[in-house]
Amino acid sequence: MQVHHRLLDNDPQYVEARRRIEAQAFREAALRSNVRSGCTKIPVVVHVVYQTAEQNISDAQINSQIQVLNEDFRKRNPDVSNVPAPFVPLAADARIEFELATSDPTGNPTNGVTRTQTDRDGFDTNDGVKFAVQGGIDAWPSDRYLNVWVCQLSGGLLGYAQFPGGPAATDGVVITHTGFGTTGTASPPFNKGRTTTHEIGHWLNLRHIWGDDGDGCSGSDFVDDTPNQGGPNVGKPTFPSVSCSNAPNGDMFMNYMDYVDDDTMAMFTEGQVTRMQAALDGPRSSIGSSIACSGTIPKGLPKDPPKELPKEGPKDFPKDPPKERPKDPPKEFPKDGPKDFPKDGPKDPPKEFPKDGPKDFPKEGPKDPPKEFPKDGPKELPKDGIKDSPFDPPKSFLEPPIVFPSAPFQPMPPSLLSSQQPFVLATPVNPQQAHKNQIVSAYTQLLSHYAQLYYRGMLDSQGLSAWQQTWAAYQQLFSQGV
Repeated sequence: MQVHHRLLDNDPQYVEARRRIEAQAFREAALRSNVRSGCTKIPVVVHVVYQTAEQNISDAQINSQIQVLNEDFRKRNPDVSNVPAPFVPLAADARIEFELATSDPTGNPTNGVTRTQTDRDGFDTNDGVKFAVQGGIDAWPSDRYLNVWVCQLSGGLLGYAQFPGGPAATDGVVITHTGFGTTGTASPPFNKGRTTTHEIGHWLNLRHIWGDDGDGCSGSDFVDDTPNQGGPNVGKPTFPSVSCSNAPNGDMFMNYMDYVDDDTMAMFTEGQVTRMQAALDGPRSSIGSSIACSGTIPKGLPKDPPKELPKEGPKDFPKDPPKERPKDPPKEFPKDGPKDFPKDGPKDPPKEFPKDGPKDFPKEGPKDPPKEFPKDGPKELPKDGIKDSPFDPPKSFLEPPIVFPSAPFQPMPPSLLSSQQPFVLATPVNPQQAHKNQIVSAYTQLLSHYAQLYYRGMLDSQGLSAWQQTWAAYQQLFSQGV
C-alpha cells in the first residue's frame, strides 16, 4: 500500500481517478452487474531484471507462475478443497486467465519475457526497477499488457502493485524472484506463486482483506462477503481464527488477499470477483480479450477485445463519487441482484406521453433547467433503504416520491442531457420532431435513474429533492405544449 499512499499524497490526477474507479466499483457491487461476459485472457510480459545468474530465472519458473495464476483466478487450484466448509459457498471463479504475450509493442513475435542485467543490488517500492535509467526496464504499454517485473527486492519485501488509475509508466506488479512461481529460486513458504496472485489482485483493485487499519476492526476492503478482520494473518492459522467478534467462522485467512503462507491461501470470494470485473469494465477495459470460459478460445472468437468495450471506461461517471463512502458496503444487497432488469431500460416512453406532441414544441427546450441538480450524488447510502412511504401511488412511475412498483427498471447514468444520448422512436419522424422526442427521452431517462436509486434505497434527502425538481421541470415541458 506504500505506492498507493505515495500517489494519493503527490498525484492529484490519481486521487481523482481513484474516486471515479471506486464509484464504479460500488455501483457494480450494488447491482451485481458487470459488463464483460465469459472470461478475459490477459497478455503478460515478464521483465526479468537480474544482477546474478541465479536471479536470471528460467523460462520454466516463469511458466510455473502463469500456470498458478490460471488455476487461482479460475478456481481450479487443487487446494481450494482446503477451504473451510462455511466459506465454500463464497469461493468464486474470477473468470480471468493469463498468457505470456506473443507479440511485442511493435508487432514483432516475442515469448513474453524480457531480460535485463543490472548493477543494482536490489530494488524497493520507489519503482526504480520500472525505468531503464534507474537500472531496470521500461514498461510495455499498460493498456495492452500486464507488466510483471521480477527482480531482487530489498528489505524482505515480497512484492508490490499499483492500483488502477496510476501512471502508465509504472503500472503493473513487482515480485521478488524468490517468491515467483513454484520452481527454480522460489523458496518456502512463498514458493506456490501466491505472492503474484495477491499482487495482481491489487492490480485489479482488490484491497487487503482486513481493511488496512492496522489491528483495528473499523477498516474495510469494500467487499460485503469477506468477514470483518482485525489485522493480517501470517503463517498457517487454524480454523476458526476469531477476531473483531466474527465468530463462529472467524477470519477468512485462506483468502488470497491476506498475508498467510502460500500453501494456506486458496480463494477469492464472489464479492471480490465483482470488484475485479468492475476494474475490467472500467480502468482496465482496454486490456485482454474475451474468451469462452471453457479454457480454450473458440476459432470464431476474435483475438482482440470486442470493439464495443469502451477503451476509457464509461465517460459519464460522476466526477466526485460519494464523499462519505461507508466503510462496509451495505450488507443487504442481494448476491445475484434482480434478474429482470431490461438491458436497455424502457425503450418506449410511458404510454401516457403523447407520441408526437403539439406542433408548438419549443425548439431549444427549457432554457433554465433546475440549477440544483446535485453534482456529487447521494453522500450517504442508507443502510436499510426507504422501507415505507406515506404517499399515494403516482400516476406515472417517474413521479417522486413514490411507492415503487414491483418491477424495477435499468438504472441510467447521470449525464443524460447530452445531445449524444441515444433515444428510441416507435415510428420515423422528421428532424424537428426527433429533437423534441430526444429532450423527452433525456428527461425520462434521468427520472428513471432517480427512481432506480430510490428503489435500491440509495437516494438521500438531497437526491429526493433533485428528483422532485427534475419532475417539476419535466411537467413544465408538457405545460408548454410538448
